[in-house]
Amino acid sequence: MRHLELVMGIPMSVDIRDAVDEHVERAAVRDAFDGMHDADRRFSRHRPDSEVSRYDGGATSGDLREVLGIAAHFGRLSGGAFSVRRPDGSLDTDGVVKGWAAQRAADSLLAAGLTRFCLNAGGDVVVRGGPEAGRGWNVGVRDPDDPQSFLTVLELRDGAVATSGTYERGEHVWDGRDGSTATGLRSATVVAADLTTADVLATCVLALGPGGAEWASRHGAAAVLAVDADGELSTTVHA
Repeated sequence: MRHLELVMGIPMSVDIRDAVDEHVERAAVRDAFDGMHDADRRFSRHRPDSEVSRYDGGATSGDLREVLGIAAHFGRLSGGAFSVRRPDGSLDTDGVVKGWAAQRAADSLLAAGLTRFCLNAGGDVVVRGGPEAGRGWNVGVRDPDDPQSFLTVLELRDGAVATSGTYERGEHVWDGRDGSTATGLRSATVVAADLTTADVLATCVLALGPGGAEWASRHGAAAVLAVDADGELSTTVHA
């Protein structure tokens, strides 16, 4: 089964290869996507009625506390480079929420008994099992200079891949230590055990700049692919 819909303003899809009852499969997919839509409604800084837009430092939901806790954890690990406070002081949880919501969607599919699927959240991917016996899922890492080309194609089982870059949204990542725009890298791709970690680490690497890949390999990344300002590709693998 394959399913695609627009969530958070981007196309998100799932490809399921389990042999299960069609009604069970469709219900599981609906629950997974409903959860991601709910995260968009609650955490979008573009919605004036969202929890993020209304946040004043007081009482919060358990989910927002979890998201802020993840942000605080990686903020400490990165020496303040990762931050959900924009340079103007406003709260922006985008660096956590997409990966977190997609990972929760994947977890809900697992809870429903599905074990062989690929969930693609606008290019950030979490997979379980493989599309067929004997091989994993192929995950392309886009070339920041050419949307039709890949830097490489990874074969992955039971893991996640996330990319943060300037090629689509411009220079949108900032260094939380001084509020400056992160310009040292054009893109950073992280392979990790789960998409929450991969997504946040990719943003951390972009914020930290050229030294970020080595840092991420010590804090949960299985591998990092970074393209610097000159277009040079480097790969760092966790020892």
